[in-house]
Amino acid sequence: MNRVVLITGASSGIGRACAKRLAAESDLVYGTSRHPKEEANDPGVRLLAMDVNSDESVTAAIEQIMQVEGHIDVVVNNAGFGIAGAVEDTSIEEAKALFETNFFGMLRVCRAVLPVMRVAHQGIIVNISSLGGRIGLPYQGLYSATKFAIEGMTEALRMEVRAFGVRVTMIEPGDFRTGFTANRRYVVGAKEDPAYKRSFERTIKVAEKDEQSGSSPEQIARLLVKILGHRSPRVRYSVGGISQRGAAVLKGFLPSRIFEWALMKYYKVM
Repeated sequence: MNRVVLITGASSGIGRACAKRLAAESDLVYGTSRHPKEEANDPGVRLLAMDVNSDESVTAAIEQIMQVEGHIDVVVNNAGFGIAGAVEDTSIEEAKALFETNFFGMLRVCRAVLPVMRVAHQGIIVNISSLGGRIGLPYQGLYSATKFAIEGMTEALRMEVRAFGVRVTMIEPGDFRTGFTANRRYVVGAKEDPAYKRSFERTIKVAEKDEQSGSSPEQIARLLVKILGHRSPRVRYSVGGISQRGAAVLKGFLPSRIFEWALMKYYKVM
């Protein structure tokens, strides 16, 4: 039986690369987008309308898949976006909007699909986190906060559902060449507050350069294929440049003051 795969945020970037790769592996892939009619459909990928910010939209999409296929074997939670700006400059409304999509959107999908997987006593959920969920990134603090939240939820969830035959893991990408850079939102206060302006501009230039010179998201798609082949996947898989993956490891060994100094120097915060 071919696996039935649901991938959120599959119209571009990481989600699209994963959808195309799994379709090529003969999986039955359903990708979601808020406006699927406006997106180019890749061979073997069925695009569905889903807004992860809406309980009704998430439920309707999963019910639609169940009516056709009768089961869902893999869920890749990828939908999300980034914002940039100093923590002080980020309004509560901007922070809530980010969490609504990046964290609560993922939670909605997990809650909607878990009853299906528990009854089937099988399934795997792959949450797309970030190396920014292991390291707080300057001027992307709220984005990191959503990914830190995903890390904690994923660690707990995998223990809770293990007895039901459901596996949960996460992928932590570093910087990859996708539309993430162009689609990043800037908090309104970033353009109005002179206190952080110069430091903010220097830091974001470094981040954007790293993103635009990053590898193709196909690397993440290949990793996903390997993860789905494991009977007992690890809790997390980091993927990206050696220096970025190494930084996440070094954070656990270096004194915090030294690690923080090195991070600030790299991103030109000082």
